[in-house]
Amino acid sequence: MRTACAAVLMATTLPAQAAALHKFEALAIAPRGDVVASVEGNEDGKTRSAIVVRNVVDGRVVRRLDPCAACTYSDLAYGPDGTLAFLSRDRSAGTVSLDLADQRARLRTIATIRGIAQEPRFSPDGRRVALLVTLDAAKEAGATQAGARQVGEIGETSDEQRLAIFDVAANIPSAAIRPVSPQGRYIYEYDWTPDGRGFVATTALGNGDNNWWVVTIDAIDATTGAVRQIAKPATQANFPRVSPDGQTVAYIGGLMSDFGSVGGDVWTVPFAGGQPVNTTPGYKASVTSLTWLPGGLYGTILSGANQAIVRFGSAKGAGVLWSAPMSLAAGDGRVVFSRDGRVAAAVAQDFERAMSIYAGPVQALRQVTHDNDALPAAVSARSITWTNGGFTIQGWLLTPRNVDPTARAPMIVSVHGGPAAASTPNYIGGQSVSADLANAGYYIFMPNPRGSYGQGEAFTLANRRDFGGGDLKDILAGIDAVEKVAPVDEHRLGLIGGSYGGFMAMWANTQTNRFKGIVAAAGLSNWISYYGTNGIDQWMLPFFGKSMYDDPKVYWDASAINFIKRAHTPTFIYVGERDIEVPPTQSIEYWHALKEMGVPTSLVIYADEGHRIRDAAHAADVRKRTIAWFDKYVKAAQ
Repeated sequence: MRTACAAVLMATTLPAQAAALHKFEALAIAPRGDVVASVEGNEDGKTRSAIVVRNVVDGRVVRRLDPCAACTYSDLAYGPDGTLAFLSRDRSAGTVSLDLADQRARLRTIATIRGIAQEPRFSPDGRRVALLVTLDAAKEAGATQAGARQVGEIGETSDEQRLAIFDVAANIPSAAIRPVSPQGRYIYEYDWTPDGRGFVATTALGNGDNNWWVVTIDAIDATTGAVRQIAKPATQANFPRVSPDGQTVAYIGGLMSDFGSVGGDVWTVPFAGGQPVNTTPGYKASVTSLTWLPGGLYGTILSGANQAIVRFGSAKGAGVLWSAPMSLAAGDGRVVFSRDGRVAAAVAQDFERAMSIYAGPVQALRQVTHDNDALPAAVSARSITWTNGGFTIQGWLLTPRNVDPTARAPMIVSVHGGPAAASTPNYIGGQSVSADLANAGYYIFMPNPRGSYGQGEAFTLANRRDFGGGDLKDILAGIDAVEKVAPVDEHRLGLIGGSYGGFMAMWANTQTNRFKGIVAAAGLSNWISYYGTNGIDQWMLPFFGKSMYDDPKVYWDASAINFIKRAHTPTFIYVGERDIEVPPTQSIEYWHALKEMGVPTSLVIYADEGHRIRDAAHAADVRKRTIAWFDKYVKAAQ
């Protein structure tokens, strides 16, 4: 469910990371904390994915479920009695079934949806399962997915993601499904109330791709579907969670640029309604997920280089239970917990180690699967910190395994998307742009400048109405810091970025001649033209303060096209044909301008792709073109 364009290097690694990379996805943990379940399979596609249940203590396989030969599996969730719910999608039939497996692996289908679905959750008593459904969907859920073609009368219809409820004893065919939430309202996230009578959800009227940035926190009656507004947050909101006594709603509030790219403070509001209160003001970390258990409010945070599991409520805002410089993923968040909060599990990875399941007592998580231990890494990694403009900034320096550690080498700077996001440790190996660069002898620098997560909300807010200003200065200062500790050749620097990172790549070309070659993926070249042509214009208001029509100067001042005559760096540009978030017209406009200026450039628009390049052949083409571009203009530079 949670996806966002955080970095172009990640956006083009969806094909096989390595020939034998073993995937763990949609991790769930049983209420007793004795077993975990995930969707597993090899990334090379040579082995079929299945649902695998493992023992928490040693990772031993308990059972394997693969009931549908034509299906892919996702969205695992345990009920209070240990029953496992999961979704089985048959793309050829256009259906998703909601299936159950009890503790003896007996299987039942309780509903079939014609369209798409996600996020099943059992009611507190285990007798019902709620599900987000999009009936007869025209596209995949989320603005990063390829958009429906814009033909016919525009803006008159859009997909609606609604809440549906199913009795575990039922078997409901697609034609009989009647969502409980009202028509016209898009449901993004939800949580059952403890009494099972309803839900707390983040919702918005109208187009789901565009309106997450203006959600309200609402109560929805499970019987009538009646909606009551609890609060209109002053910030973006994620992870609405209800306290065990049903009296309070907690959520993550902050400045966020993509649904699914979560970071902020913990806010609470009475379930009855009222004014939300920030319970972690001044917190020097970004909260990234929440879980409210009988023993308290738990969550995960990004604090500098480390991701941590915390319990909120201590005198200092949160008590750290476990911390490591790794990326964590589980379910629709980062970590899953047993009912009593004593046992936790997550899929963890870093730059040098591929994904594995970590599980055990929450304060002593340890690796329990070893399927990927033998995979080689293309890099060694270290966290780098530096200061600029009154901020302490963190980033990652990746050193190729195959270079002479004393010889001067070229370096590629990779700027993450967002801007409210962060580059965090993800395995670099096999077939990916990052691995290709490292294998070709390039150092890779991944800075997290102001506007990023990991340093607290004030740091994330620091680039509002200053896109390409302080954050570019932070990046350039970070390069200086890297050059003091690594043999990087100042005269052979390249720059790559996607989405907001693509904007930064286009923008940097007009602000500095420090880079010898640039790759811009799904970048924004002209904030004026972008405002009127993208499918998610609501995201811009929290960052720019006003609409383009009310304050055009701040948009034009941050537009690369405004300064295009300063651009001299050769630039390869690519974008998806059906990108909702950043339409290809932004890339065409920039490419046209560079051609007019006589700057070497190349533009590729990939057919039927959205904001991420997902097709394996397209991703391979991106990798090939990217390396060739940097080899020509960066590695060969004098």
